[in-house]
Amino acid sequence: MRQMIGGLLDKYAISLYFPSVQITDVIEVFILTFLIYQIMVWIKNTKAWMLLRGILVLAVFILLAAIFNMHTILFIAENLVTVMATAAIVVFQPELRRALEKLGERKYLVSVVPFEGNKEKAHFSEETRESMIRAAYAMGRVKTGALIVVEQAIHLTEYESTGIQMDCLVSRQVLINIFEHNTPLHDGAIIVRGDRIVSATCYLPLSDNMSISKDLGTRHRAALGMSEVSDALVIVVSEETGAVSAALGGTLYRDISEEELRRMLTEIQAPKKEPGKFHIFWKGRHKNEKKTDE
Repeated sequence: MRQMIGGLLDKYAISLYFPSVQITDVIEVFILTFLIYQIMVWIKNTKAWMLLRGILVLAVFILLAAIFNMHTILFIAENLVTVMATAAIVVFQPELRRALEKLGERKYLVSVVPFEGNKEKAHFSEETRESMIRAAYAMGRVKTGALIVVEQAIHLTEYESTGIQMDCLVSRQVLINIFEHNTPLHDGAIIVRGDRIVSATCYLPLSDNMSISKDLGTRHRAALGMSEVSDALVIVVSEETGAVSAALGGTLYRDISEEELRRMLTEIQAPKKEPGKFHIFWKGRHKNEKKTDE
């Protein structure tokens, strides 16, 4: 009996394969796991999630065709692989572009790409900061909608060109006058670079995030969309509720206080600070808050 068991072990042990695992293999598994998780989270928060579900349904259908030997369907699928790959790139082009833009914003690129470290923020003065705060809450009290984009390291030339070029110092009176109803420059966003307003009536990209509140209007979605494609801090004033919110790093902080906005504007100026990491509690929407402006 002992000889038979030993013979079986010798026979089948030869066919068993035990790969040697090195530390680099473990690191590689962790890196791939992290990347796949981040890709899935990114896809789920965009309209690409619905497209991906459709692709998965199509893949299951092809798998069933392979199981039941449906040769005609398999022949068509094999010849359409290249076309489908090209179509996927075309369909997912906005999402792929946004993902590459976000990848290019990461701070670790500074150590890899030398010229990235020379790109400095356009710093603004304390007077400019206080002017933006006072103007935002003054407009909030009278429910005047506003959208103020505070540029940081990434230059917003692409969005600046969509508006009317300006070159004036930031002040409370100028900001209130720009966003006053029935004035030529009140529609759209303004871009602030350093201590100067460089453009008004600018068009901003709308956010495709599927998890944000459905009662957010175009102004808030534009603020969130701009914060997703750049490192800018976007101040938004609701036209219906008068609440002041801020978007940074793809996160919308709703109905913040003057002190919280002042802290955000101060911290984006500070060196060696990661954007979006503020000690601001998510206030959400008050129970008696109306639908935000469209």
